[in-house]
Amino acid sequence: MVPMSSTETQGVYRPEERRMLLGIAAQSIEHGLNQGAPLEPDPQEYPAALQADRATFVTLQIDGELRGCIGVLEAIRPLVVDVARNAYAAAFEDPRFPPLTRAELPRLDIHLSVLSPSEPMHFRSESDLLDQIRPGIDGLILEDRGRRGTFLPSVWEQLPNPADFFEHLRHKAGLPSRYWSETLEVSRYSTESFGAPIAETFSG
Repeated sequence: MVPMSSTETQGVYRPEERRMLLGIAAQSIEHGLNQGAPLEPDPQEYPAALQADRATFVTLQIDGELRGCIGVLEAIRPLVVDVARNAYAAAFEDPRFPPLTRAELPRLDIHLSVLSPSEPMHFRSESDLLDQIRPGIDGLILEDRGRRGTFLPSVWEQLPNPADFFEHLRHKAGLPSRYWSETLEVSRYSTESFGAPIAETFSG
């Protein structure tokens, strides 16, 4: 199994439910290679926890290197459907990478992050905001001037300092790295994250 990082929250999904979600992601990627479209799972065929509307990100890696990452920030569809759509998109529609090839499939690691509902943060200044941020726990959404960006909690592994984390998030949102304004909005969320090599998802 891919080791779980310190950014993960625990306890919402049972091990068998995690395996189901990873299996859906793997099957959707294989379905994309065969059919050119994502898998369309029927939520009614899965446990109630997997039928609920949830937002997810799907991250793909090969040999420890990023191979695709796509997700949504708002819960707009059943969890099993969101995982299937985002897994397909991470494999074939991430603009940073060419579409996944069949030769790459056996080397793929799949990592899922299920997001909690986001909560707006209230702060008086940048220092006040930085004091409230919980390293290793919070994913952040930044919005201002029509720009938007997010970092999953896993990014804390590369940017453990809150000031650095927030500076890079501003840059990702298309804003100057030292940007600040009175209209800046920041929300936070947590994730439950888990992953496995694709071969293990097929073997169950």
